[in-house]
Parts: sequence; structure tokens; C-alpha cells
Amino acid sequence: MRTRPRYIAALFTAVLLATTACEGGDGGSSGNSSNGGQYPRNETLYTSGSAWGPPTTWNPIVPGYATGTVGLIYEPLFIFNPEKLELEPWLAEKGEWSADNKTYTVTLRDGVKWSDDKPLTADDVKYTVELGKIKAVPYSNLWNWLASVEAPDARTVKFTFSDPRVQEWENWLYENPIVPKHIWESRSEADITTHKNEKPIGSGPYVYQAHAQDRMVWKKKEGWWAEKALSLKVAPTYIVDIVNSSNEVALGLLTSGRLDLSNNFLPGVANLLKGDFKVKTYYAEPPYMLSANTAMLIPNTTKAPMNDVAFRKALAQSIEVKKIVEGVYGNIVKASNPTGLLPVYDQYVDQATVSSSGFTFDTAKAKATLASAGYRDTNGDGKVEDKSGKPISLKLIVPSGWTDWMEAARVIAEGAQAAGLNIVAEFPDAAALDDARTAGKFDLLLNNWTGVSNTPWTYYNYVFQMPVQAQQFSANFSRYQNQAAWELVQKLARTPSDDPAYKTTITELQKIQLAELPAIPLWYNGMWAQYTESTWTNWPSEASGAPKDFPSTWNNMWELGSIKMLTQLKPASSK
Repeated sequence: MRTRPRYIAALFTAVLLATTACEGGDGGSSGNSSNGGQYPRNETLYTSGSAWGPPTTWNPIVPGYATGTVGLIYEPLFIFNPEKLELEPWLAEKGEWSADNKTYTVTLRDGVKWSDDKPLTADDVKYTVELGKIKAVPYSNLWNWLASVEAPDARTVKFTFSDPRVQEWENWLYENPIVPKHIWESRSEADITTHKNEKPIGSGPYVYQAHAQDRMVWKKKEGWWAEKALSLKVAPTYIVDIVNSSNEVALGLLTSGRLDLSNNFLPGVANLLKGDFKVKTYYAEPPYMLSANTAMLIPNTTKAPMNDVAFRKALAQSIEVKKIVEGVYGNIVKASNPTGLLPVYDQYVDQATVSSSGFTFDTAKAKATLASAGYRDTNGDGKVEDKSGKPISLKLIVPSGWTDWMEAARVIAEGAQAAGLNIVAEFPDAAALDDARTAGKFDLLLNNWTGVSNTPWTYYNYVFQMPVQAQQFSANFSRYQNQAAWELVQKLARTPSDDPAYKTTITELQKIQLAELPAIPLWYNGMWAQYTESTWTNWPSEASGAPKDFPSTWNNMWELGSIKMLTQLKPASSK
């Protein structure tokens, strides 16, 4: 557990660092000040937590774009409301499935314009979707089951499916932004995914203002379509997103009033809230944060003994998640349900399956599971050997510098050692870990790429995705192969959420997951969000009457309702 004296010392150091880092700049497209005269403080929202390097691209088609490129500049057809688990019309006025689910028709809002004042039309939507025919575009797999897209008039787009994947399509509708055909059509296929797009032309409420090594600056534009169509108006004139140099510097900026919203992981949140720092979080009590994604222990099932389900079960039983939640995180995260489904999906957790097949921490049971499967300590060193009598020595890797995960990895390794499993934590640099994960050259690792979405399909697609490739870039890092499970995942993709088969399919997937444990859910990573009310008020929180939108600037969160947060904020002077 982090102690208060250590915390106060860290805070003092952070404030000094932040103060030093923020002196002397002009707050504009150069310099280091986050409170310069160029952007009036009472009109400017300062954020941090998404960018860990200078902004270099504003291309919304491929990951890596500057914070706000998608959400503030480029927008999707729909956004997703995680509280109601519903799609909300955005650029689209409505979307309708045909009775047989083979076609989907989008009606665009009237009067939507790009920031160069040209109208946004059905041709723009058709063009954006057809970009997926380029293999390098991340959503190119869309055309494995989408047959055609037509634009019969300026506001109507009709999609015809060869394989109607309802869940997958509705996920696409809010996760992908629409781009202007008249700007992009002159670019080559190679340019589509490599062009930096330095002068982004979008439909959103902001336009590019400036950028520097340490920041991205957006400025509110006049006449955003949502002002008339939805009576929504973003409050800040400027948004300045500060590039992270460290979590400690972000802490100093926040507590000194130079940062309004920090989406960084900040240790000692409980002490921040109890102290006179005027810092607030979504919940006033533990876990303080909303749950954002599921942190999972990933075993490489192509390697022994991780290819043995009994070994994976014993490993799961050896992990004291409570020690991670309380000791590493100070209760700012929650222990995961054994299924790993986020709290927004509680209605889909089959409690009977969890009761009969779910794992819990029990060192004695872990030892018994290993012994019954033939893993025994034959040489008396306190560690079991494999079934042939050979020593077991495994590495659990997490990125160097990810201090919370490093401590969590140590807890996991300690629990495994207590159960007789020789597992040690190691901390390679992030790039080396990425390469090892992609190539399958690891024993065990932590990963949390299972975030909030419109459907549990995205979660099970992550766990069970097939076929396993030589290079696994985004899913099934366990390299686990189960054809029956994969067929259920594809069935789920095709099943409307109001069909009774939707929930029963999820239950069948849970039965396989808990019986096989291809990945071991541990805790729900928090949606880190700490804010002050010195400049802006009416932040999202659990309080009665407060906004309930996601308070996050992370990429892919704007379309989960974070954009609405900007329309709810109020200047502190108007309190």
C-alpha cells in the first residue's frame, strides 16, 4: 500500500516539476506554458492523459492520431450510450434494419456541413465505407460481409449485406468517423493510411488551432450542426491537450489548477480527495473511477504448460486479486467478475455458470489442482515440475515504467510462487513487449484491450478470434483455438440484441471460457479521470442531477459520450 508520507513527498516533487515545466511559455503553438495569455483561462479547457508523444498526424483512418482528431474534428454516424446500452443518432438522423436484416438504411441529418462549409452528404458516407476495400485500412474486413453501399440521394445511404453481422455493423457505426470525399478522393491508396492530414477538415465542433511538441490545441467553430439539431453547444472555446511527460507532472499540474481534467493514472487518489486539493472523481468513494476495460492475464497457449487447462486453472486460483485492488491500486479499481464482462454487461453474466465454474483465490486449491493434473515437486525445491519431471520456469512480462502493472505482476508472481509455480515478473520496454505479444514469443503477459462497447461480442471476439495468424495484432493473444467457440462468436455477431438467442449465445460462450480459461480476467482497469472546479464545473459524477457522460479524452471515448461532457461543462464564474 502506498503510504501518505511517500505520497506527500511525491506530490511536493510533482508540483515543483510542474511549476518549473510550465514557466515562461506563451501557451500558444510554441513554448511550455499551459496557462499562457494567448488562450483566455476562463475559456480554455486543459486536458491530459491520452497523448504520450508530440502530435504528428491528424489522419482519422488509422490509429495514432492526435487526441481529439476523432470526436472533436471527425464524427461517426452514431454515438454509443454506455449507460443505456443504446446507439444514439449523431451525423445520422436515424438508421433502420430491414425485416430480414439484409439491408440497413441510414438517413443523414439535414444541414450538416464540413468545416470548409461544404455539405456533408451520402456520397461522403459511401466513400468512407468503401475505403475499407483498401487492405491497409483497419476496417477492411467489413467487406468480407458487406456486399454493397448505395447513395440514392444526398441524405440516404443503403447498405446491403452478404452476411448480416448486426452486432459488428452497429459497432462500426459509432467507432469509425466519416471523412469528406472532396478532400480525400485525390489521395492515393498509400496516402489514405500514411498522409498526416495536417489541415483536417471535419464536421465536429472544433477546428485545428495549433500544435507543439508538448500540446495539441483545438478551437471551437461557429455553427456546429448539433447546436441546431440537438440543442448542444460545447462550452470551452479552446481545448489544450498537454502531452504527458509523466504521471507525476500531471499530478502537479492538476493540483496547482493548471490542468482541468487529468485522464492519467494518478496514485494516491484517496489522499487527493481527502486533502485540500479541490480534486474530484466520478465516484466520491472507492472505486472512484468508472470501469473502462478488463485487465487479463494472457497465457501463451501454444507453449507448455500454458497449453494445459489444468495448469491455467491452478494459475487463476493462485492469484490474490484483492491484494492488487487494495495494495497496488488503493481501491481505485474493482476486482473482475470471473467472466471478465464489464459492469455495464452485468445483465448478461450467467450467475449459475459463474457459481459452478468460476475461479477464486485459494492457494491450497491451486496446489491440489496441480497435483491432480500431474504437476509435482519431485526434487523438494518447493516448485512443481512438469509431467515429465522437467523444471518449470516462466516469465510474466509487462512494460517497464507501467508502475501499477509492474506491481500487479509482482503480486501475481508471488501468488504463483506460493502455489509452487516458478513464475517471475520481468519488465521489457513497451516496444519489445509489443513485438513479443504480436509474434507470440512470450509465456505470460497482462493486457486490457477489452473495453466498453455496444456489445459483449467485442469482448468474445477479442478472446476467441480465429484464425490465429503468425502475427496477432489486436486479439486472441493467447493463440487459443476453439472452433466451436469461434462459431458462437460469429453467431453472436449476427444476432440482434433483442433476440432471445443473443443472451443464450453469451451464456454458451461463458461456459467455454470458464471451463477453458484461454485468458484470466483479474480486475477492471479504471477510466482514470480526476478534475478540478477552479475553472470549469458540472463535471460528470454519480451525484444526483450531475451529467453521466464519460469524463475521458482517450481516443475512442468521444464517441462513447465524452463529447457530451463538453456541452455540459459550465464556467466556474457562473456558479
